[in-house]
Amino acid sequence: MKKLLKIGLFIAIGLVLVVVLGVTYVNFALPNAGPVPDIEVKITPDRVERGKYLAWNVMLCGECHSKRDFNILTGPAFAGTEFSGGEVFDHSLGLPGVFISPNITPHGIGNWTDGELFHLITTGVKPDGNPVFPIMPYHNYRKLDPEDIKSVIAYLRTLEPVEIDHPASKPDFPVNLIMRTMPEPPDLRPAPDRSDLIAYGKYLFDAASCGDCHTKIERGQFIDPIAGGGREFTLPDGSLLRSPNLTPHLTGLGKFTREAFIGRFKMYADSSLVLPRVEPGDFQTIMPWKYYAGMTEEDLGAIYDYLNSLEPYDHEVETFVAFQ
Repeated sequence: MKKLLKIGLFIAIGLVLVVVLGVTYVNFALPNAGPVPDIEVKITPDRVERGKYLAWNVMLCGECHSKRDFNILTGPAFAGTEFSGGEVFDHSLGLPGVFISPNITPHGIGNWTDGELFHLITTGVKPDGNPVFPIMPYHNYRKLDPEDIKSVIAYLRTLEPVEIDHPASKPDFPVNLIMRTMPEPPDLRPAPDRSDLIAYGKYLFDAASCGDCHTKIERGQFIDPIAGGGREFTLPDGSLLRSPNLTPHLTGLGKFTREAFIGRFKMYADSSLVLPRVEPGDFQTIMPWKYYAGMTEEDLGAIYDYLNSLEPYDHEVETFVAFQ
C-alpha cells in the first residue's frame, strides 16, 4: 500500500513539474515570431497617401483605435478619438478578458522604432515581447505586401499626437497563455497585380479582415466556409447581431450585382448622409460602412469578383435579434 502511495505521489509531483515547466516555457520562450526587422521607413508623400487610404478605409486602424458611438447606426467613432484608442472589447461582447485599443498616434508609439511597429503589425508581438489579442488581425496583416505595412507606418508617424493613455488589456486565464502560442513569423508577399481582379480582391479581402467577421467561429476557430456568414456579436444593448453570408449563393451575395455591391458601400460616402440614432432594441450593426465607403470603386469591385469566385454556400442568416 505504501509503495502505491509513493508511486502516486511521484506521479503527482511529475505532473506538477510538467505543468510548471510548460507554463514557464510558454511565458519565457514564447511568442516566437522571429526577430524585429532593422528598418527605417522613409516618409514620402506617395507612401503617406497610400498609408492613409489603408489605415482609414481598408485595414480600419482608425476605426478600432477609437471610441465608437453605438447610439448611432454603424457605431461611428466619436469625432477626435480616431487613432487615439480607448475602445473596450470585453466579456459583454463574449471575449475572454478586457481588451482596450491603444493610442497609436505618435504619443502612443513615438518611442517605438519602425521595425518594432512593423513587427507588431505583422506578428502581433509588442516591443516588450508580449502578444496582443488577435482581435487585432495581425494574422491577416502578416500576409500583406511589406510596402503597404510601411505605408501605414509612415502615415501614423504624420498624425497629430493625442496625449491620452489607456489601461493595459487583461486577458483571462488561460487565454493569457494561449495568446503567447499564436504569433508566428510573417509571410509577407507582394500585392497581386491589379489586373488579376480575383487575386487582388482576395488581397484586399484579407487586408480588410472581411473573413474574420463574416465566418462562423467557435472557440477561436472558423467552423464554416470562409465568408459563409453567421458569426455572432453581442451589441451593447444586449441585442444579437450575425454577419451575413458573402458567398455567391442566393442566401448571400448571389442577389447582388457588381454595381449594387459597390453602390451599397458608396451610399455611405455621401457627405449629406446623416446616420440615425439607434434606440435600445432597434437594428444596429458593427459594420463600419462609412470607413469602407472610402474604398475606390476599383477595389470594391475586386473584392466582389473574389467573393464571386468562392464556392456558393447555402446559409440563410437571421442577421439581427433584438434584446428582449
